[in-house]
Amino acid sequence: MKKDGKKNGKYAGICKVGEKGQIVIPKTIRDMFDINPGDTIIVLGDKKKGIALLKSEIISDLAGSILEGIGKEDNED
Repeated sequence: MKKDGKKNGKYAGICKVGEKGQIVIPKTIRDMFDINPGDTIIVLGDKKKGIALLKSEIISDLAGSILEGIGKEDNED
């Protein structure tokens, strides 16, 4: 792995949790995923599998695709 933790579009780094439970997302990750100040991040957690962070746009796009598919099924009737 390269010195900065990047390899083939992947990144491994360390974050520290602050007193208020906040973390700083490393700049490399923010740049990789185009995360900017003011963006909304969704936090998903599973006790066995861990924590995932998603940009809210991913869920919006997914919901849009689902609703678009439902609309197509309604037109087939």
